[in-house]
Amino acid sequence: MIVIITGASHTGKTALAQKLLEKHGFPYLSIDHLKMGLIRSGNTVLTPESSDEKLTEYLWPVVREMIKTAVENNQNLIVEGCYVPFDWKKDFSDQYLSHIKFFCLVMSENYIKNHFDDIKKYADIIEKRLDDSCCTSESVLKDNSEFFKNVRKYDLNFILIDDEYNINIDLNE
Repeated sequence: MIVIITGASHTGKTALAQKLLEKHGFPYLSIDHLKMGLIRSGNTVLTPESSDEKLTEYLWPVVREMIKTAVENNQNLIVEGCYVPFDWKKDFSDQYLSHIKFFCLVMSENYIKNHFDDIKKYADIIEKRLDDSCCTSESVLKDNSEFFKNVRKYDLNFILIDDEYNINIDLNE
């Protein structure tokens, strides 16, 4: 089984992937790690400051083919990161889609406004952010609004974080 976890920055994608790894023993691929490996090795002219659109365009073909390979090899894999296009399903036949579970984490405007201090506090729970100054209430509101608009447009599975942050995914369903 392949589990894709996406969402805006600071929604807890990496923490959820780690939780699923511990519960089910599925390894996970951080698309951010792939991004930084390709950037640091000089295999792209893109930088961490490149737009999400450009990074998605560059990274998704590699991630997509890794997912296909894992399905073909009957391997479990969690893929987490924000560089998943909203029209991702078009890249897979039904044969592959039957092995993929997709979750997009989206924080409501209400949650962000009432819990922004917590969002910042837990930003480093799994990975240490060297510079998190770009994370503002306004940026988190804007990013989550964009993700929410697109998951509805593309009829994608999403988990809305509204009152409290409590995400439990049952991979056996």
